[in-house]
Amino acid sequence: MKLKVVIEDQTYTIRIPTPVLEEGEEFFQRMEKDMQAGWQMGREWVEAPDNVQRCQIAADRLADAVSLENETLASLLAGYIVSRMPNVKEVYIATDGEPMETDFR
Repeated sequence: MKLKVVIEDQTYTIRIPTPVLEEGEEFFQRMEKDMQAGWQMGREWVEAPDNVQRCQIAADRLADAVSLENETLASLLAGYIVSRMPNVKEVYIATDGEPMETDFR
């Protein structure tokens, strides 16, 4: 599976290996547990991030993984997004410090 990721004027195709989707749930659950206690999203503290907000948080981290060329982490974060939003094909990641402006299509 692949996820198109747009960061500013750059477009990336993140390959999500089948094992990530099949065996990544433990990693995904750890992410969810971390976010359960609330999360700083830009200027706003979100007490209990909903599914979209959790995917926006993952997308924010995905932008970092892409910039660091960490393919393993990028595929795990992309896997998290598509596992929680199965119809998503593209992610437009906000880089202005406001992750809630990240858009999924």
